[in-house]
Amino acid sequence: MEVKDTFCNYNGHLISIYEPVVSFANRAFRYGDSLFETIRVVNNKALFLQDHLRRIKVGMTVLRMNIPPTFSSENIAKLIVELIDKNNLQNDARVRLTIFRNEGGFYTPNSNDISFLIEVEDLGFKGGYILNDTGYTVDVFHDIKKHKNKLSNLKTGNALIYVLAGIYKKDIKMDDCFIINEDGNVCESISSNVFIVKNGALYTPSLSEGCIEGVLRKQVIDIAKENRILCYEIALAFNTLMNADEIFLTNTIQGLRWIEKYKTKVYQSKLAAFFTEKLNERVSLD
Repeated sequence: MEVKDTFCNYNGHLISIYEPVVSFANRAFRYGDSLFETIRVVNNKALFLQDHLRRIKVGMTVLRMNIPPTFSSENIAKLIVELIDKNNLQNDARVRLTIFRNEGGFYTPNSNDISFLIEVEDLGFKGGYILNDTGYTVDVFHDIKKHKNKLSNLKTGNALIYVLAGIYKKDIKMDDCFIINEDGNVCESISSNVFIVKNGALYTPSLSEGCIEGVLRKQVIDIAKENRILCYEIALAFNTLMNADEIFLTNTIQGLRWIEKYKTKVYQSKLAAFFTEKLNERVSLD
């Protein structure tokens, strides 16, 4: 039986995913010396691409990587569309853009030049964001606390805390888990930012609490401002979870995921539905 080929883009060139790209000396493999973005594509448009590229360029600056002059939103958008067409994807797509420092050296690199890899995956459906019908059940991952420093807001290849939290979630048969920071406050979840609702106002961990600077987090905060909904970026202590009226998670691939139960507390999904509707309005205009 013939296997259908699938393609990725390596440094601007379309290649088969079966061609070797990563060598044993690759710095992402050896040291986690990398950054990545996951991007939602709807109707051949990479959503919020400028925000994604701004975040990854900030990360490259922090990690002292050289930013190529061709690394523009126009060029990356073109490469993504070409790759989707090459793979003949018919639905919304998930794109992963990985940046890694070129090989050479040990902890100290020989060069700060980078390579990039773009991968695409068919999500199996199309039409924008859909709020989950059944609310999530969640718990807290206590084994490892996330440190607060200038790397904390970046999406780097060092993701072991999320891997272990994912294993824990699977073991206890939950839908997600909260990650806590070194102060014991809620920071984020395994792959999402966290928002709680109390008396019609939003509360979310501030970036100084160590959470990822989420692209959809920014969209939700902007939508709240446009609709005169108070939104506070704060330190999110555990007692705020039990006192909340609603909790939802945000990421660019899934959109909003509302939480139904944490411990003995049961939540509603009123504002999560509102923000999903407003988000899809933005998607249609993006």
